[in-house]
Amino acid sequence: MKDLAHPTRMQVAPSLEGPNEGYMPGFGNDYETEVLPGALPQGMNSPQKCNYGLYGEQLSGTAFTAPSHQNERTWCYRIRPSVKHSHRYTKIDVPYWKSAPNVDPDVISLGQYRWDPVPHSEDALTWISGMRTMTTAGDVNTQVGMATHTYLVNTSMEDDYFFSADSEMLVVPQEGVLRFSTELGIIDVEPKEIAILPRGLLYRVEVLEGPARGFVCENYGQKFELPGRGPIGANCMANPRDFKAPVAAFEDREVPSTVTVKWCGQFHKTEIAQSPLDVVAWHGNYAPVKYDLRTYCPVGAILFDHPDPSIFTVLTAPSGQPGTANIDFVLFRERWMVAEDTFRPPWYHKNIMSELMGNIYGQYDAKPQGFIPGGMSLHNMMLPHGPDKNAFEGASNADLTAEKLDNTMSFMFETRFPQHLTGFAASEAPLQDDYIDCWVDIEKKFDGTPGKK
Repeated sequence: MKDLAHPTRMQVAPSLEGPNEGYMPGFGNDYETEVLPGALPQGMNSPQKCNYGLYGEQLSGTAFTAPSHQNERTWCYRIRPSVKHSHRYTKIDVPYWKSAPNVDPDVISLGQYRWDPVPHSEDALTWISGMRTMTTAGDVNTQVGMATHTYLVNTSMEDDYFFSADSEMLVVPQEGVLRFSTELGIIDVEPKEIAILPRGLLYRVEVLEGPARGFVCENYGQKFELPGRGPIGANCMANPRDFKAPVAAFEDREVPSTVTVKWCGQFHKTEIAQSPLDVVAWHGNYAPVKYDLRTYCPVGAILFDHPDPSIFTVLTAPSGQPGTANIDFVLFRERWMVAEDTFRPPWYHKNIMSELMGNIYGQYDAKPQGFIPGGMSLHNMMLPHGPDKNAFEGASNADLTAEKLDNTMSFMFETRFPQHLTGFAASEAPLQDDYIDCWVDIEKKFDGTPGKK
């Protein structure tokens, strides 16, 4: 719900009351919403003259000829066409925000890494200046791969706006509350929620409660979608009704403003004379959404064995190779453990995928020590990892009654590409130099006696 203690300067469309106040439920729906009655044309997209003197404009998230089940576009009815929100561009430097390929010859990305939370700063940091890139993968120019970031935000953007032409952005808050005032409406997001900001969508980020810290997965490739459930069927995991798109909202402000654009890994700024958040009505299926991670319904083993972690996938961005994602967003939240005669935590393994994990709150069952809220870990492709000694011994000798794994929420950004550390991740972020030693005291237990366990 919109927090009335934090009023917005935008005019917001009338909306449903109750849990959906300010939002429209559904994932990939064809939404329609208007602030002023009659602002949204009926039965057509591009009338000769729009009501209220508005301009009709389409925002396309896919190629015009994409298959109908993948085609995404939104028609916007705005005070000015967006060409009025773009002028001559000046290249600017955003030193801590990196894009792939970003291979630093002095940085070793091969290894198992873990970081404490990046500390908050006394400097004024906005959404742009507070972004800290940890890893990059693939190539932003060919629109494959991703980057992972942590953000530190303590200052609102006032008459400054931003959009990424490179990427869709998945935002995972860990501390603080942010407001994304977008062209298509307002999304407030707090810890235990996520937001998805489509490529090309323009927005301003405000701090409602700060300082704010969290994680971002910058997706260069195909958009995130819900994973196929297969034999699981129609229910559980992430259900479409729990995703929320904002109702229309606009502001009509004629004040000097700036727009910063991320394009092919570079940043450019342009000066304009008004707020670009001027969409009075819109309809379509290309829109930002938020999702409450507490509504994720995990599915697991109820007799024996530990399923692959893919069973906990919330969203997936396909790669074109069936079953091998450009990115999977995987959630490890509270759940019951009931499997018999089973090692219940994640097992030891090597993986063709590269896994960056983040801790939102609580303890992660495979690493009860050292992996703290706000922290991150990286296990790159084909590097072995798994429980430390204490987790292994505890799970191997536990009395296997039904057990609630409680007060825990961690996630994984998993990609088919190797993730390369940035210079910031290697030398400025609080790297735990002794993380690799968590496996040093694992003992040899082999005993060749027949029948010995």
